[in-house]
Amino acid sequence: MLIKEIFLSLVGLAAGFAVSAGTFAFMIVIGVIPRMIGKCNRAAETIHFENAIILGGILGNIVSVFLNIKLPFGPLFLCAYGLSAGIFVGCIAVALAEILNTFPIMFRRMGLKEGLSYVMVVMALGKMLGSLYFFLHRLAV
Repeated sequence: MLIKEIFLSLVGLAAGFAVSAGTFAFMIVIGVIPRMIGKCNRAAETIHFENAIILGGILGNIVSVFLNIKLPFGPLFLCAYGLSAGIFVGCIAVALAEILNTFPIMFRRMGLKEGLSYVMVVMALGKMLGSLYFFLHRLAV
């Protein structure tokens, strides 16, 4: 029994390292961290930015996994957090699509030259409405 728990702990730890390494590598590849450092004009403190991002990821995981925290801020705070998290995930998804040149290729094949901003807004609204439908109709597992 102890060997099984040790094995599962090591597998979980290795999987966590792999996922976090991929996440941070993805953020670097799409240019989030270098762009943030460039906007702040703090190239000399690059290591501090990287350390802050890594520590934020580690502490966020520790808090979400090991601590059972009840926030007394109510539904308004939950809505603000959900909106912020949704915007973050949406920005990461759009950045990935932009890196892969998905949108320019799609727009060129569709023959769109005008109204590209409207197409992007409609895509974002569709994603938002789909998410709302998913959660409001209790489709989550």
